Amino acid sequence: MVEFSLPPNSKVKPGRKNPAPSGAKNPRAFKIYRWSADDGENPRLDSYEIDLADCGPMVLDALIKIKNEVDSTLTFRRSCREGICGSCAMNIDGTNTLACLKPIDEIKGDVKIHPLPHMPVVKDLVPDLTHFYEQYASIKPWLRSETPPPENGERPQSQEERALLDGLYECVLCASCSTACPSYWWNDQKFLGPAILLQAYRWVADSRDEATQERLDELDDVFKLYRCHTIMNCAKTCPKHLNPAKAIGELKKLIAARDRA
Repeated sequence: MVEFSLPPNSKVKPGRKNPAPSGAKNPRAFKIYRWSADDGENPRLDSYEIDLADCGPMVLDALIKIKNEVDSTLTFRRSCREGICGSCAMNIDGTNTLACLKPIDEIKGDVKIHPLPHMPVVKDLVPDLTHFYEQYASIKPWLRSETPPPENGERPQSQEERALLDGLYECVLCASCSTACPSYWWNDQKFLGPAILLQAYRWVADSRDEATQERLDELDDVFKLYRCHTIMNCAKTCPKHLNPAKAIGELKKLIAARDRA
């Protein structure tokens, strides 16, 4: 599992401390990465002590409580609070995950929260995902078919064909897996990364799509696909318990079978 640790000479220094309110029944410290391009200061770790007796069970609940009641300048993304939108992906206790799905009581000691690693930071816990989404657009993530749909507009699938999409369609593009992948850290400009390759295989595996060979041709590249070295961090960190490495392996097998034909 990827651990986010700060080197001894890191410029991230201890920051401001916000003690628990008087009379707190269950105080807990949250150490949160803070940085803004607007203040000219180095990154820091601010500490916030909150009363868990008056807080929801998830890390996202604590972040919302801190922003609402302690420090309104704290910046992070969130939307659905149900593990569906993927907005609140961050590194919590050394693991990339979704804050809305991470129970506080699973973490021992202080809760350490950083933005997704090896990504440019916009502010605090908000990474810049511009390049990530550009890579997603590059795989043309929509149904590509030349055959007109039936009169009722539906393109039917058998139960067996539909089952092939299980473990693929559930991806919420949170980028937890890609930002946990050393190959993506080293080659993010050329390697598509596990999240995007899983999404690519989702369309290759879809029986309704008629662009399989074109998709495989577009992926058959020494960097786009073959920078994956099956390190498996992607499967270990996925908050939806998916296996991008398996999807990447299936793409490699399809290309190999095509080349042998």
